[in-house]
Amino acid sequence: MRSRTPMTSRAADSGGSWKELPKVKLQRKNRLRALSLGAVAVSGALALTACGSDDNGNGGTSGGSSASAKAGSIKCDDAKGQLLADGSSAQKNAIDAWVKAFSQACGVQINYKGGGSGAGVTAFTQGQVAFAGSDSALKPEEVAASKKVCSGGQGIDLPMVGGPIAVGYNVPGVDNLVLDAPTLAKIFDSKITKWNDPAIAALNKGVKLPDLKIQAFHRSDESGTTDNFTKYLIATTPENWKYSGGKAWQAKGGQSAPQSAGVAQQVKQTSGAIGYFELSYVKDGIKSVSIDTGASKPVAPSSESATAGIAAAKVVGTGKDLALQLDYKTKAEGAYPITLVTYEIVCDKGNKADTLPATKAFLRYIAGEDGQKVLASIGYAPVPDEIIAKVRTTIEGLS
Repeated sequence: MRSRTPMTSRAADSGGSWKELPKVKLQRKNRLRALSLGAVAVSGALALTACGSDDNGNGGTSGGSSASAKAGSIKCDDAKGQLLADGSSAQKNAIDAWVKAFSQACGVQINYKGGGSGAGVTAFTQGQVAFAGSDSALKPEEVAASKKVCSGGQGIDLPMVGGPIAVGYNVPGVDNLVLDAPTLAKIFDSKITKWNDPAIAALNKGVKLPDLKIQAFHRSDESGTTDNFTKYLIATTPENWKYSGGKAWQAKGGQSAPQSAGVAQQVKQTSGAIGYFELSYVKDGIKSVSIDTGASKPVAPSSESATAGIAAAKVVGTGKDLALQLDYKTKAEGAYPITLVTYEIVCDKGNKADTLPATKAFLRYIAGEDGQKVLASIGYAPVPDEIIAKVRTTIEGLS
């Protein structure tokens, strides 16, 4: 350990002159400083011990210390270095929670930009990231492009995060709002422009709706959230939503903002606003719409109602690809219909040797029981057991 310059036995008084410190005071100060340095050394040793352990027997969580409490259950294996990733802003809040726990346990730095699903897929097919997040499965042309960076393999979709796409609104005096697919389609296609429109009033009897202009916000960037939201409209009310769908917004009018956080921010600060984003963004003055699906009562977005909505999803990917097909037209009691599943996109073969150990370790953690448990507490839905079991098996085979 490097030696330090001895402490002086002189101190400045309030007038700026120097005088001798009493010997007893200097000795007491040195003793306190030694104790402080000793505590830091012990703390550092404990931190190194925890990082090197795969299991310290503590799997519980408590408030803000959830990351440290979970550290012992995370298997780091040979994970090291830094991972770059980009993609879905829908899953960014989940990724942030996972990264906090994983980085603390394994010392691996993960930089997830959350620039949107389109940006993530592009970065992946150009070989710029170790993995990408996307709210939509890879298209055939994107799979073809991935083969250029996945030596001997291709990009595959691993469903990792489920959740409701909430329709958030900011209408003064309206605390509970019900809408259905036709009304939503007309609002986001600029066909319904006032909050007291008869179509909205019919779904909200007894609610005093203001004569206020509707300010509809959509994503300005390519987004899997947009893709899934419009798939819902296409599936349930094609006569009112005559667009082909996709990650880019196609309807007329409205206003735009980048990423889920940007849309949520605009809704929060704009009277009369409505927009779509993940449930984790519904906070600080934003309320969420309950959807009339045709069930006995409208369904509000929640982790539980989203899980019920995703339960009927089918695996439609081939080989190791686990792309899902969701049922947007569900009328099951308590099943929220506007859901998405966010995928982590990774090479099945041909991953870069320097990032593969960390990538597998991180994916193993987030697909594991502890990683999935994190989701419900922050507004997401765990992937159904039958599907996540397939994800875990696929992760172990990545090379």
